[in-house]
Amino acid sequence: MSSPAIRLFVTGGTFDKEYDEIHGRLEFHDTHLPQMLEMARSRLDVRVRTLMMVDSLDMTGADREIIANNCREAPESFIVITHGTDTMVDTARVLAEQVPDKTIVLTGAMIPISFGSSDGLFNLGGALTVVQVLPAGVWVTMNGRIFPWNDVRKNRDTGIFEALG
Repeated sequence: MSSPAIRLFVTGGTFDKEYDEIHGRLEFHDTHLPQMLEMARSRLDVRVRTLMMVDSLDMTGADREIIANNCREAPESFIVITHGTDTMVDTARVLAEQVPDKTIVLTGAMIPISFGSSDGLFNLGGALTVVQVLPAGVWVTMNGRIFPWNDVRKNRDTGIFEALG
């Protein structure tokens, strides 16, 4: 039995940041997602598309509309979005309002994959797995946990995603 195709939208966030040694700051070049899928030896039919490369703190309403439009127009029913962790729930809210008929899972990383000790590979694997079994709706998965979009927050003191209740 073959698994269904999964659309993977890249929006930036810590997942894809790299350290600029000259200027001493994190910045974007290109997505690491194809290499991550190869490193993980993924055997899924994953169709990667970069929508933008932005820090989620800089994401605008127009950016969220681009994400929602692409989710609506994607032929795939299963969608994973890599996203910055600071405003992931804000984007999830827009998607829940605008794309109710697909299974959408947002995930991110607290440490860039280019640093080598990132949680990103684990989170990506979790998202690609759970998107295949969750019902239609919008979900957040981080560090082995799955949350409905409206029952999760990033605890800024601990750096961990947790349920609201």
